[in-house]
Amino acid sequence: MTTAINPEATLGQLVTENPALSRVFEALGLDYCCGGGKTLAEACHAHGLDPDAVRDEIARVEASSSESQPNPADMSLTELADHIEQTHHAYLREVLSALQTMSAKVASAHAGKDPRLVEVDRVVRNLAHELESHTLKEERILFPAIRRLDAGQPLQGFTCGALENPIHVMEMEHDEAGQALERLRTLTDGYTIPDWACNTCRGLLTELERLEKDLHLHIHKENNILFPRTLERESAGTN
Repeated sequence: MTTAINPEATLGQLVTENPALSRVFEALGLDYCCGGGKTLAEACHAHGLDPDAVRDEIARVEASSSESQPNPADMSLTELADHIEQTHHAYLREVLSALQTMSAKVASAHAGKDPRLVEVDRVVRNLAHELESHTLKEERILFPAIRRLDAGQPLQGFTCGALENPIHVMEMEHDEAGQALERLRTLTDGYTIPDWACNTCRGLLTELERLEKDLHLHIHKENNILFPRTLERESAGTN
């Protein structure tokens, strides 16, 4: 039976209200982070999905989910910035170097079996460099400013309304990261492990899929929760 879930709710809103729904959208290939502004109806139409079946699956997960972690939507701006750094930025620092090493090794050893591995290596290296720069800018510039705003302190080095500018840059970089993830998924046939794969190749594809899921959730927390609330707080303080 079709549920009463609003088909005009955006994907970002749905995951903000219940983080467990990220698993539903990941499984269906629905972009709830960079594309979080699309309504459920629009996303289903674009992917040829039955809206009623998707809404029933959402209802099933909502009825059974019991998230042990606090909902990011319930955190203060400072708490959410800290959470993103300690969870997602820490994960990226841990994994990016290893991914580059594995992708280079796999491309060198197996490009003869699948020439696309050379492109996989290039995309992985570029994405890693972009993410390293991106997280540094957040940790050194944007997040400290957000914490000051949350504490009611003046934004040193920023003029009135200026947080919109670095946030816009971060969102553009999120879009670029999302495009790189889509490219990696295409090049690897959805991270499918081929029969001839060595242990390094298996590890690479497994970790790339893990990276994709973590980065989707990471970007969602910023694009759909932290950034809109920051701009709302800043606007309220200047009125």
